[in-house]
Order: sequence, then C-alpha cells, then structure tokens
Amino acid sequence: MSFPRRRESKKEFMATKPTEQKDQKQDQSQAAKKSLKTKKKNLKGITSGVAMIQATFNNTIVTIADKQGNTISWASPGLVGFHGSKKSTPFAAQIAATDAARRAKELGLMSVDVFVKGPGSGRESAIRALVAAGLHVTSIKDVTPIPHNGCRSRKKRRV
Repeated sequence: MSFPRRRESKKEFMATKPTEQKDQKQDQSQAAKKSLKTKKKNLKGITSGVAMIQATFNNTIVTIADKQGNTISWASPGLVGFHGSKKSTPFAAQIAATDAARRAKELGLMSVDVFVKGPGSGRESAIRALVAAGLHVTSIKDVTPIPHNGCRSRKKRRV
C-alpha cells in the first residue's frame, strides 16, 4: 500500500497570497452586513396586536406584539437613553412607550390590547403614551402575578 507523497516546497502549496484571500473575505462579510441592514420587517397586513408593559421598581419594558405573540417592536428606558435610577421614573416609561409605539405604527399597527404586569411607577404613563402616539387601545388588563398562598414565607426574625 502506498501513501501519497508530500509536497516538497511551500511555493507549490500556496497558489494565492493570503492577503488576497483576507481581502476577499472582508468584502464578502461587508456585503452580507449591508444586506442584513437593508432588510426591513414586513407585517403583511397585521393591524391589531398586543402591548405588554412590564413595570418593575427599577425599569419599565414595553413590548408590542401581534396576536400570536411575535414581537413587532420593544423599548425600555435604557434603550432610549436613561441610566440608573432615572429608568424607574414615569417619564422614562412614557418616552419608552412612545418609541415602541412609533416603530409599530411605521409597520402598520393600528390598535392594541394592553396587558400591564408589575407594581412599578411607569404603568399609567406608558398606557397614556401609547394612546398619545396614535395607537387605538381596545382593552387594558392587569396580569400581575398574585400568589394564592403560594411559597412558604421566611422564618420570623428573632432579635
């Protein structure tokens, strides 16, 4: 049994220069990035959806989805530019909700059902911002989870 012979010189092995190969790969990756950026989301006639507002003590996240739950747009105060304790304010929630609603309206959304979750301070201001941005709010429902005598509580503190 005979094995194939090894090449003796490196010149035979390298047909093209490695710098040319790198340049070609960079051009291909840049073209792929450009094609990803130009692709725009298409809703295909979806005009009604669901807006979910999760308002915690530290943040407020506004997500707008279609009826099946596929996210159309979302925003949070951190995404809009607030930092630290300013993210928990009603004003930050209002700006975030306006941003999410504006992006959803660009894609053709007209009306939303609102589901609010959590005890945060940005609950009402986020709903008002959705209405002010031009979305028609058909219903508002509070879906904050409430334990029905759920987990066992911590032991009492002895001082």
